Amino acid sequence: MLVIKDIDYKTLIKVRGKYMLWLILFMGFIAILYYFKIVTISIPWLPVSVIGTAVAFYVGFKNNQAYDRMWEARKIWGGIINDSRSWGMMVDGYLSDIFTEGKISDEEISTAKKRLVYRHIAWLYAHRSQLLVPTQWENKYDKDHSEKRKFGIGLVDDEVTRIELKNFLPPDEHDRLIANVNTATQILNEQSRDLRELRRLNIVDDFRHVELKHVLRTLFELQGKNERIKKFPLPRQYAHMSRIFVGIFVFLLPFSMIPELLKLGEWAFWISIPLSALIGWVYVMMEIVGDNTANPFQGLIYDIPMMSLCRTIEIDLKEMLGEKELPSPIQPKNGVLM
Repeated sequence: MLVIKDIDYKTLIKVRGKYMLWLILFMGFIAILYYFKIVTISIPWLPVSVIGTAVAFYVGFKNNQAYDRMWEARKIWGGIINDSRSWGMMVDGYLSDIFTEGKISDEEISTAKKRLVYRHIAWLYAHRSQLLVPTQWENKYDKDHSEKRKFGIGLVDDEVTRIELKNFLPPDEHDRLIANVNTATQILNEQSRDLRELRRLNIVDDFRHVELKHVLRTLFELQGKNERIKKFPLPRQYAHMSRIFVGIFVFLLPFSMIPELLKLGEWAFWISIPLSALIGWVYVMMEIVGDNTANPFQGLIYDIPMMSLCRTIEIDLKEMLGEKELPSPIQPKNGVLM
């Protein structure tokens, strides 16, 4: 997620300058053809402007839908934060020896609390990792991860993902859960099994057991909503046609703009190239912004800052357990929070 107040032009040039470069080369090539009279045909400005208007409306619709997907994803993660804190509060307050028939030591209860909380932290990072698995319709840079390394997840030391869940799950449980197709789902199911055992031991009563189960159900719903956004893309007919329409407009633009400007005199030759390239670049950037925003779990700088959110929850839950050695919050790097 970009967190800078103003535009970082250096990063903008690094990330998107290549589009301006090939547009300048294309517009310059067409301008030279007109300048030396190799091409004399001129497309009237009216039909090109109509196409440009239609493309702007179409791309605007796509960008609105892309923003809705991104904002929905952020609201879902906001729900995960709230329910995670509720889970930590309930685990800390509900697990006790009040209802037990025999004596249960404080150490046993503390161990059960830590197990449930740490397993939840494991679920957070497992869910995040699964959302970052590339799909075939995402940004083309995902295939070789070059853009991710430069302008995405490579900006942070993704230690938790590398060492996976070993810090939060017992070794036997880790090996069993990590082998599942959907590890995050099975971690939540393991929480349910653990609660059943705690209910059998009367460490939680029926009411508190139901309340904790309700939180797990809500977490399943939030996980499913994120998976829906990840696995169901912005309909490809909108995404593909938008790109085609922008390409058509950019291709026709110099055949209308450049001859019109050349009527002003030879000096207009030098203005026609950057002006045509700038207009084309605006349309190309509108298309690219919508394309990147539509998939908020790509590991790019436009993503929901899942690593930062997971770390925030981890800190909150560990403090609820009374722990003092806490991980550091994720800080923005180069104006990007991951």
